[in-house]
Amino acid sequence: MASLIALAVFYLAAVFADFLSPYPYDNEERSHPNAPPTPLRFRRADGSARFLPFVYRTSYTFDENRGRVYVEDRSAEYPIRFFIPGEEHRILGLIPTRIHFFGVDAPARIYLLGADYLGRDRFSRILYGSRISLSIGLVGVSVSFVIGMLVGGIAGYFGGAVDNALMRVVEMVMLIPRFYLLLALRAALPEDISSVRMYFYIVFILSFLGWAGTARVVRGMVLSLREQDYVIAARALGRGHLWVIVRHILPNTLSYAIVSVTLAVPSGILGESALSLLGLGIQEPYASWGNMLAKAMNVAEIQFNPEVLWPGAFIFAVVMCFQFLGDGLRDAFDPMMEASGVKS
Repeated sequence: MASLIALAVFYLAAVFADFLSPYPYDNEERSHPNAPPTPLRFRRADGSARFLPFVYRTSYTFDENRGRVYVEDRSAEYPIRFFIPGEEHRILGLIPTRIHFFGVDAPARIYLLGADYLGRDRFSRILYGSRISLSIGLVGVSVSFVIGMLVGGIAGYFGGAVDNALMRVVEMVMLIPRFYLLLALRAALPEDISSVRMYFYIVFILSFLGWAGTARVVRGMVLSLREQDYVIAARALGRGHLWVIVRHILPNTLSYAIVSVTLAVPSGILGESALSLLGLGIQEPYASWGNMLAKAMNVAEIQFNPEVLWPGAFIFAVVMCFQFLGDGLRDAFDPMMEASGVKS
């Protein structure tokens, strides 16, 4: 339940990323490259306390080793304001507004998780990137499971030559290493396509990769279900084969399908992240958790700017939440646990 609540928070944050983020994903401030997280202050320079947090304007200088050091200008305070006007955006893509959940007045900037090499707010980019990273895994895996259940249902229901032909195709797909097949499919696409089109291409690639294992398991379940009395009765009533498969057989595999989807979504998220990390997925200036991690491939960058690892922390958290949720659903749908009274 904790994982379900956490995932609900992640997906709600992705839906309302425009409103929750203080800046757009492509908003640059070249005077703040690799800025550290902005300290939130509750005490003024003279030592007096302040109830609401505020920040100071920052600028950088160089130390004796020519390293960039950010210093605060304590001559003016910039309180954190809620429902503050900013750049125009559309809530849910429909309602135009300039209101953001929080922010500070210019010329100050607030970087909760620091800024990247172009001075873009990392927190805002993580929120925008969650839209791609979270949805691409969920949509891709959902499409692959629909295909896998239909192919497995048809193979198990008809058996014989149909079963043999479909299972040989499944085995051919499963024989190819998943990550290398992912790279091969991506390499077959043009290099100069837009990130929007690339999003749909990656959904297609993930859908193509994920259906085979599902089809094989569903086929085994359908082989036993097709001999049940209610299936034989449906045939006797003259129902078509597709109707029997979709209406009577596949619904009895949903417990497996729901659990498998939750356990497979992380692979979709990691697949997109791997492609974007290698520069083959979503391209700048669009944000995804994968392409934001590209800078983390440089050890020196991690040493001097450890904040570049924040997208990886969010990937880890979401993947673990899906794994825990899948384990919980598997226990909830396990008929053996219900029969033995473990659930009660």
